Amino acid sequence: MQLLTPHNFSDYELIDVGNFEKLERFGQYITIRPEPQAVWDKTLSNTDWERRAHIKFMSRSSSSGEWKKLKQMPDQWPVKYAINNSDAVIKFRLGLTSFKHVGIFPEQASNWDFIFETIKKMSTPQPKVLNLFAYTGGASLAAKAAGADVTHVDSIKQVVTWSKENMELSGLDNIRWVVEDALKFVKREEKRGNKYNGIILDPPAFGHGPNGEKWKLEDNIGEMIQGVLNLLDDKEHFLILNAYSLGFSSLIIENLLKAKAGKNLNVGELYLQATEGNKLPLGVFGRWKNF
Repeated sequence: MQLLTPHNFSDYELIDVGNFEKLERFGQYITIRPEPQAVWDKTLSNTDWERRAHIKFMSRSSSSGEWKKLKQMPDQWPVKYAINNSDAVIKFRLGLTSFKHVGIFPEQASNWDFIFETIKKMSTPQPKVLNLFAYTGGASLAAKAAGADVTHVDSIKQVVTWSKENMELSGLDNIRWVVEDALKFVKREEKRGNKYNGIILDPPAFGHGPNGEKWKLEDNIGEMIQGVLNLLDDKEHFLILNAYSLGFSSLIIENLLKAKAGKNLNVGELYLQATEGNKLPLGVFGRWKNF
């Protein structure tokens, strides 16, 4: 099992984490946000956290809240990431949402590097890549920057609009945007006989499609994987599956994918390394490439 964390992400820093909170720097601004997996104690004092932070998320419920500004800062600001420490730079417009996110999951930078490197090594001139549950498009941008023909699927229209902003900010173009339930899209692509050289899935524990379709990871992931495997190009392909759900083991990922991937499958955990010493687990992954 692999443990992966981003390296050389100069616009991001996990400063400290503990007591169900995390202290993070995005660009020049420092946030305090809830973190359900941080069951240990903080390394720094609460006073030090409050002194450093520009803003803190105050929860109203498990899914929403509001931001309390501790210092002056804008509601939106940019950050960038040099993929695999190269000249390929992708950019993100961050913002303060009512559900504690700011528009980026920095632990996914490890996957962005993998996507970029893998596409660059493919023999297919313009590999077709499908990004499901694609959020604000980090994986889509990495694939496009590597020269892929990218289809980006998410069920929330506002998030897809946000992704378009990130594409334009990154100086990229011609990503195909689809606002739809991911499982419905996969089933339709199966019927059409479409194939992809790369597929990325980052499903939530719970979610809803644009027409009220319900998604629950444990109930639906098996059907989704079967559909996705049918969409992979026979000659040359890669696949990444991420899962962030408390108690969801990388062994589950292995059991879902090993029949198809065989010895090429790598599974493990994504984490962020705090400057003050602790590692924050942020989901499990499985990925393989076949070429």
